[in-house]
Amino acid sequence: MKNFPIYKQPDQMDCGPTCLRMISKYFGKNFSLQRLREISGINREGVSLLGISEAAEKIGFRTIGVKVPMSEVKEVELPVILHWDQNHFVVLYKIKGDKYFIADPAKGFIEYSQKEFSKHWLSTSSLEQYEGVMLILSPTPDFYIQEGDKNQGLDISYLLKYLYTYKQLVIQLFVGLGVGSLLQLILPFLTQSVVDVGINTRNLNFIYIILIAQTMLFIGRMSVDFIRSWILLHISTRINISILTDFLIKLMKLPMGYFDTKMTGDILQRMNDQKRIESFLTGSTLNVIFSMFNLVVFAIVLAYYNVTIFIIFLVSSVLYSLWIIFFLKRRRALDFKRFDISAKNQSAVVQLINGMQEIKLNNCEQQKRWEWERIQAGLFRFNVKSLALGQYQQVGTFFINEGKNILITFLVAKSVIDGQLTLGAMMAVQYIIGQLNSPIEQMLSFIQQLQDAKISLERLNEIREMDDEEPIDKKFIKDLPLDKSVSFQNLSFTYPGAGNEPVLSQINLNIPEGKTTAIVGMSGSGKTTILKLLLRFYEPQKGDIKIGNAYLNQVSFKYWRGLCGVVMQDGFIFSDSIAKNIAVGDEYPDMAKLKHAIQVANINDFVESLPLGLDTKIGSEGNGVSQGQKQRILIARAVYKNPEYIFFDEATNALDANNEKAIMENLESFFKGRTVVVVAHRLSTVKNADNIVVLDKGVIIEQGTHEELTYKKGEYYQLVKNQLDLGS
Repeated sequence: MKNFPIYKQPDQMDCGPTCLRMISKYFGKNFSLQRLREISGINREGVSLLGISEAAEKIGFRTIGVKVPMSEVKEVELPVILHWDQNHFVVLYKIKGDKYFIADPAKGFIEYSQKEFSKHWLSTSSLEQYEGVMLILSPTPDFYIQEGDKNQGLDISYLLKYLYTYKQLVIQLFVGLGVGSLLQLILPFLTQSVVDVGINTRNLNFIYIILIAQTMLFIGRMSVDFIRSWILLHISTRINISILTDFLIKLMKLPMGYFDTKMTGDILQRMNDQKRIESFLTGSTLNVIFSMFNLVVFAIVLAYYNVTIFIIFLVSSVLYSLWIIFFLKRRRALDFKRFDISAKNQSAVVQLINGMQEIKLNNCEQQKRWEWERIQAGLFRFNVKSLALGQYQQVGTFFINEGKNILITFLVAKSVIDGQLTLGAMMAVQYIIGQLNSPIEQMLSFIQQLQDAKISLERLNEIREMDDEEPIDKKFIKDLPLDKSVSFQNLSFTYPGAGNEPVLSQINLNIPEGKTTAIVGMSGSGKTTILKLLLRFYEPQKGDIKIGNAYLNQVSFKYWRGLCGVVMQDGFIFSDSIAKNIAVGDEYPDMAKLKHAIQVANINDFVESLPLGLDTKIGSEGNGVSQGQKQRILIARAVYKNPEYIFFDEATNALDANNEKAIMENLESFFKGRTVVVVAHRLSTVKNADNIVVLDKGVIIEQGTHEELTYKKGEYYQLVKNQLDLGS
């Protein structure tokens, strides 16, 4: 079997698509992980075997999912994808005797004995025989005629563009590095002259002069280092902000669907990756250029003093480098493991803090703490492996380095005794060796940090390669037609995830301009999904949404959302003042619009009761607000935008009857001339709508006014009977 390719999963939930990517590469086609993610229907739970199977068939494989007993594994054509440990996917690519070779997207290549293999893989028993689940894949002719994806990812040259922006500061830095190197170059010759001339001739005045010269050189070097540190601080801070800003800009351009499939810890860890890249650019890259300059200059000086010693130093440095490079592959595997554990750790900490109320209410402090401690145990095991690897590496480097130093000291001392070198020259050589050791160590540190930066860059690529919500090369409409009614035409939608049932099926719906349309139905009937499709969080798989005669998917996202005032069930309150929370899009709120929004949302009394009024800070780092107050602030936020379209998703379900009545009366006048869609369980809020749409399991089953639908005594009547006390 030819060498099997290995790819590492960038995120916790990417094992399935990554396994499929490895097998595709084995058969000669390169598909991007993002493409395989999309077609496998990945979500926050990852992918199912069905999802991998469907994705494989889309790119030209023939697949069959089977349960196989251990006795029949060797008869299966490899490679195959295995369901591993009940929560993971790996590739079995080779069997040799009782050895099973696994390509694990989380850990890399692993060799298992038959007993170990069966422990991880076998899961279900049938007729007293344990079986494991596998997906068998074989390429069809369609696979070979498909276009693979080109590797258009970022590389190190892309990162160097950040340095180029500050080329003037970098030039100043190089001048400082050059001056510092030249000053260091003079020191061994001064040391030699102190011993050979000053001490041998007993000329104290000469020694004074040399020592004054050395002092001036030290002061000069220190001054250059101070200036260099300030320049480096400016460059590193600016580059760090630039990289993070670019990352956030890209993140904010991604469609909402991306955030529904990503864990919080994964995104936070990617932001930490930016720091590694910045450190590589401003620390390692600049220092290694300085080290290279020092290495060349001092190597020439060493060769001038003694060629034999220079050759010994050269050979030992090559051995030292090879020893470090030998460990790079293992370091890479550990880095992916570190990312995975750190992401889980961050997600767990965020969950502990945000979920403290529910933790206390359900008395699950101990269980949640144990979950966190299990992650820490995994982190400890990782740190043990990392330390062990570092110590193995350190032992070899110590023996090579110190062995070289001892050998050189012996040869230099012998040369002095034999009269081939003076005592001053010996001290100069020892100084030069010391100066050469540092660049070698920095060079090898650079290789390791280059590897870290490349790994971080791979994870950054995963974000960079995703299509923006509004790609630059695609033109979007920024003017709506005269008829601004919204219509759904044969629309169907299913959330990502193989085997999921459609949330909406064959929806045909007209939302007239300037009218209020209410959508009601049982939980899970698809009401909120309609709003998310209107806001373009997702695109429908079948059918269209039109505004007049224009298709919604041709309208600019930013322009469309700018026309919409929205209150969602899970609306977010920022840690900021009440005024900034209402006028979120304005740096300086318009006071007239702000007062009007507060009046419509009926939060005057609440604001006036606070000592700082509108400047009171609320949210997670400010004053806590009740669910009812939060909803009123969100309603005020929607009103402040003065939108043409208003979408409310359970916007008043946390309000008391008095507040709801007052707000609904205020909103009725505000709704005039605007196109409104209201989703509600609380049917008193939809009673006055111009059209009420009843959804059941993603299908429209009734439409009409409140009076028309109650007269029919159908599904709507059953929904409102208890709430409005209509009797039987």
